[in-house]
Amino acid sequence: MKPIRLRADVLAGLTTSFALLPECIAFALVAHLNPLMGLYGAFIICTLTALFGGRPGMVSGAAGSMAVVIVALVVQHGVQYLLATVLLGGLIMMAFGLLRLGKLVRMVPHPVMLGFVNGLAIIIALAQLEHFKSGEDWLSGTPLYLMTGLVLLTMAIVYILPRLTKTVPPALVAILGVGLLVYLFGLPTRTLGDMAHIAGGLPTFALPDIPWNFETLRIIAPYAILMALVGLLETLLTLNLTDEITETRGYPDRECVALGAANMVSGAFGGMGGCAMIGQTVINLSSGGRGRLSGVVAGVLILLFILFLSPLIERIPLAALVGVMFVVSQQTFAWASLRVLNKVPLNDVLVIIAVTTITVFTDLATAVLCGIIIAALNFAWQQARELYADEHLEADGSKLYRLHGTLFFASTAPFLNQFDPANDPARVTLDCRHLSFVDYSAIAALKTLRERYAKAGKHLQVFHLSERCKKLLKRAGEEHH
Repeated sequence: MKPIRLRADVLAGLTTSFALLPECIAFALVAHLNPLMGLYGAFIICTLTALFGGRPGMVSGAAGSMAVVIVALVVQHGVQYLLATVLLGGLIMMAFGLLRLGKLVRMVPHPVMLGFVNGLAIIIALAQLEHFKSGEDWLSGTPLYLMTGLVLLTMAIVYILPRLTKTVPPALVAILGVGLLVYLFGLPTRTLGDMAHIAGGLPTFALPDIPWNFETLRIIAPYAILMALVGLLETLLTLNLTDEITETRGYPDRECVALGAANMVSGAFGGMGGCAMIGQTVINLSSGGRGRLSGVVAGVLILLFILFLSPLIERIPLAALVGVMFVVSQQTFAWASLRVLNKVPLNDVLVIIAVTTITVFTDLATAVLCGIIIAALNFAWQQARELYADEHLEADGSKLYRLHGTLFFASTAPFLNQFDPANDPARVTLDCRHLSFVDYSAIAALKTLRERYAKAGKHLQVFHLSERCKKLLKRAGEEHH
């Protein structure tokens, strides 16, 4: 590896590790867990996915989308059941990758992808607002002005520094610079240590202390499936985004296997579950992190912070980290999607807005699933409307219909409406050269049409069926003649 590349990856990893800390602590607290569980999860998942995953440069950790899914489980059944859920969820993720299902992410349309990115950008920004609270109350007076000023200073450094020099990541300079300013002038602002104390030892191996029976499986399986689904979705969509930013290609199946294995190790060592984190990935990439080393450095530094550097790390002002995350939110949001709103079809605009809104108010899995359903229904509707027939009378008095389009469940009614069995001549020919048969509804429609002509005492002949159509008809026990 070239020295310049090595240096860029190390500095990017250092910057990313600072950005991982407050997020993982916050998500652990959201899930009613010890903050160290979030940090252990971040160390294990970030390091292992960086080493063995299919997308260098992408950062994984204890993600918020996973934390939200497991809150109810932790409250009702406790931490040990959560660790078992992380193990099972990891196993499901590995199976997904080993079965080579990563390619299913291609089924996610681009408007859904834009909605996902915009929704997560809004979530990242909204999450930072919590740091402007003291307990349940919003900050006011001097603490609010100081916090706001430091956040704006951090953002200014991140935006302006790249114009002066590109040798160091601007986010790193901003965090260290604002931290130094607060320390030297003794400014009374909240620090990372006010969120949680992060000093601890090495994570230790211990299988979850639960009864290993079907009752336990019944409790944890729904959460494990949902956790795996959310984790895989966020990871594969972030992988797509990373591919676009770096203009390189990752390996989804390998990433799924690595993520599943990392979650299983995390669960066995007392850590939270996790997946790719879009905010931290954007920080890593914009700081110059392109290789596996950047993720490894970020993960290992989290452990070093826990073991040795907690007194120093706990002095980092929250305002500096909030400022960096606001910039990440702004950089993550697909502003181009707003500019094209009046240029793309209305249904795509609705998908973007729907997925963005559902991501913010529910969870990622629901949003993407709704987006795919909306896009699929819209596609079916468009395809159904494009089916049409050319018709003309032949010299021998028979009638010829030339069908164009796709025959499937949504287009069977338009298909049948093209014909007039009562008034057509005794012999009718159907030319299917430009017609695609897709499903059983298509076969049923053809059968219905034959029956209508037979009932009218007329003969329908079908020509130029494709090989695929013939196979479909043969399988359904229908003959074509």
